[in-house]
Amino acid sequence: MNQHLQQVRDFHRKFAIKQPDDGEIGHLSDMDIVLRQALLLDCGSETFKAIAGGDLIKILAGLVDLSFNALAAIASRGDEVVSVSANWRQDGSVMSVMRVLSEKINLCNSGETVHYSGLYAICVHLSQRFVNADFDEAFQIVYQHLMSGRGDAERLDLSPALFE
Repeated sequence: MNQHLQQVRDFHRKFAIKQPDDGEIGHLSDMDIVLRQALLLDCGSETFKAIAGGDLIKILAGLVDLSFNALAAIASRGDEVVSVSANWRQDGSVMSVMRVLSEKINLCNSGETVHYSGLYAICVHLSQRFVNADFDEAFQIVYQHLMSGRGDAERLDLSPALFE
């Protein structure tokens, strides 16, 4: 099982967020899909603003947020992450990053696990190849922060996850 997905499930359990029990398959209602899409669009917007500003830490935070929300949708379905390839070719243009993220976010309006998995995969890939960061370390920092329940009371520092 995907470690990040398990952590999202643990987060859901801790904060009593509805999800199927282990081994059960659930269903996302149309309203669940709409809500998840709204969250993804908000995260995408923040990520695009960070890209426009050139702030690597905020870009990384946006990619982790997008991936966390994609995994939350998978957890809410009771599914597992599907292995998909992350296709992004570095061409020196931030437009290619914006396009691939926009496409992946848009595909999630299907509510299908494969599309949420694709968004997760591209976020991991872009964190490593575009931002030059350790995605797993950044995810762990965000996860620990969320599990602490501190919320916005404490500023989150993802700089340890950036490669020099």
